[in-house]
Amino acid sequence: MSIVHVAVITLFPEMFRAITESGITRRAVEQGLIKLSFINPRDYAVDKHRTVDDRSYGGGPGMVMRVEPLKAALYHAFECLGAVKEQVKVIYLSPQGEALNRSRVAAVGENSKLVLIAGRYEGIDERFIDTYVDEELSIGDYVLSGGELPAMVLLDALIRKLPGALGDAQSAEQDSFEQGLLDCPHYTRPEEVDGLRVPEVLMSGDHKKIEQWRLQQSLGRTWMRRPDLLDTVELTKAQKKLLVDFIEQQPKKH
Repeated sequence: MSIVHVAVITLFPEMFRAITESGITRRAVEQGLIKLSFINPRDYAVDKHRTVDDRSYGGGPGMVMRVEPLKAALYHAFECLGAVKEQVKVIYLSPQGEALNRSRVAAVGENSKLVLIAGRYEGIDERFIDTYVDEELSIGDYVLSGGELPAMVLLDALIRKLPGALGDAQSAEQDSFEQGLLDCPHYTRPEEVDGLRVPEVLMSGDHKKIEQWRLQQSLGRTWMRRPDLLDTVELTKAQKKLLVDFIEQQPKKH
């Protein structure tokens, strides 16, 4: 399997230390499962002030990132990836993009060479988007200071799916949303905290019953918190029964 190589175009490459120096993502980088390159458009500005933005045509508040530094940074990214434009997926993290979800992460993960563009200010010149960007992605209906945090969210989600990134291969399979459902509740020692005990079934040693309980809790939690997700999942007859039984056990307020 080829190593995934991602080049990130950002004005603040130091922010990505959260990815390269911490936890699962750090280990994935150290193990060579993914290669990350960071490219600053300021390094390609031609004036003494290293200007990468300018006022918006038509007026209005805020500045817009210019095409020239971004274009130069992008072509340097292609060089870092050892590829031409046609071999690379270019993604712009933008509030105007398609919502990032499980299926989008999976689709992005099919590419071994990626460029992520983290915008700033009011955004980037639309002509750059029209010419070079393959896809725009958003992590939610709200505005952030820039695309760095969304880019880190996408990277984390991608890295978790890489074979060998997680210590337990089942962890990724059992994550929330991987089966289209929310995760079940989890417990650890001690057995009792402030009068609240761990469900008896989890200490029974009966793995079949535990698996059934976890599935039922996953179905029930999805029904209670994200019922919209159930519209996208085709439940088996057994799963439907588990969900019905869960619903019947709930207080009438639900």
